[in-house]
Amino acid sequence: MNTEDQITSVDNNMQVLTEKMKVEPVASFLNMRLVELKSGYARVTMELLPQYQNFNGFIFGGIITSVADQAFAYASNSLAYPSVATQFNIHFISGASTGDTLTAECRVVKNGRRVGISEITVTNQHDKLIARATGTTIPISTNK
Repeated sequence: MNTEDQITSVDNNMQVLTEKMKVEPVASFLNMRLVELKSGYARVTMELLPQYQNFNGFIFGGIITSVADQAFAYASNSLAYPSVATQFNIHFISGASTGDTLTAECRVVKNGRRVGISEITVTNQHDKLIARATGTTIPISTNK
């Protein structure tokens, strides 16, 4: 694929992803918003609701993971659509609170023909680091 075809492909991917975000069930259910999407980069926000607390009164780690995973999905798929995650690792750095607005930013650091590697950060509205994550994807061939 030449450079011009790659640029066209990435532009098409981002257009498809932007449309999919409007009707994606999990994004709607968790009130996640795709704020920015560029080639190999995505920023997603999410306001933390009381329903997201666990039995200890803390925000459930799966909720924080969800916003990180959402940014990861959009950034990686902007370059190679469709791609699926084969690995996701998250480190919780600080707690988040009900009412916080989390922002997950993902940057693809390697986009290869067989594997993609991304780094994700999750911060709150005060730029406090909540979590760091890494993820690996593989592109899925749609040619049959």
